[in-house]
Amino acid sequence: MLSMKRIVTLDDFIETYTKLKQRGLGFISSKLNFNTTKRVKTAFNHKNIQASNWWIIPKVNERWRKLITGDENLSIEEHTVNQFLKDKQNLKMLSLGSGECSSELLFAEHSNFKAIICSDIAEKRLNKAEKIAKEKGLDNIRFQIQDANKLSEIEDQFDIIYFKASLHHFRNIEYLLENKIKPLLKNDGFLIIDEFVGPTRLQFPKHQIKAINKALQLIPKPFRKRYKLNLYKNKVYGPGLARMILADPSECVDSSSIIPAIHRHYSTVYEVGYGGNILTLTLKDIAHHFIDLNDEKEEILNQLFDFEDKYLKNQPSDHIFGIYKPNAT
Repeated sequence: MLSMKRIVTLDDFIETYTKLKQRGLGFISSKLNFNTTKRVKTAFNHKNIQASNWWIIPKVNERWRKLITGDENLSIEEHTVNQFLKDKQNLKMLSLGSGECSSELLFAEHSNFKAIICSDIAEKRLNKAEKIAKEKGLDNIRFQIQDANKLSEIEDQFDIIYFKASLHHFRNIEYLLENKIKPLLKNDGFLIIDEFVGPTRLQFPKHQIKAINKALQLIPKPFRKRYKLNLYKNKVYGPGLARMILADPSECVDSSSIIPAIHRHYSTVYEVGYGGNILTLTLKDIAHHFIDLNDEKEEILNQLFDFEDKYLKNQPSDHIFGIYKPNAT
């Protein structure tokens, strides 16, 4: 259920203008296609997407690793293998909506994996991943250009089914996880997610938008200049439903159902939140200022991290890393 409905906001106009500057008129016009699958594909099928989002900040990535693994220098993939897969061999993993497969390529470097299948509709991103795999000499990973919604065509069973920032693009999460994913998992297999699990269609509640704007004021004006624009970020309104559906009909289409559905049909092995409730929208379009840090910018990030940590004491995390086993049917 949507927590609040915003049809159109000022952020929608700014976002459209930003995308025009970053990706050009062709990208904007592609959103007028009546075919929803093609509109989804245009959101991801680019070799080089220029943007300034929170995930490009090295210190943010350190924060994720610290929250998920306990060690800011330990990768999530290494942590997963060492803690949960170290005694397992000949593993078969299916990654759905794998994109550029950055995480899957790291898993493939471990001898535990016999086969990793990466599946996505964005062929340009898969082609890029396949090139990297060949350069690294990884022969246990392969790439399939496939609509991940067509799971009925998959006949095999897997030790791991992996969703990294892709599960929130699926509709009917409850039905998917119970009737499509569970049959593909071995009885002792793992469902692993690294996901946005917050409000559907990014319709954040008023208290969250209010908190985000308080956090934004912790950032001095010079560092609020938007990427590739002569505009300063002074207030966040949140995305409107109209643009969400037009830009990418799959974006967060049923995201709020993810954790409740998993908890109904799977047993939790490991689950930890790594926030994003405040940082995602606060740093959107201004994250580029915080890639190379000096003392001032590092202190700003520390203040933002503290602000989000306090917010998370009373709110569930919008991003979750979790490992689960299927319940017996």
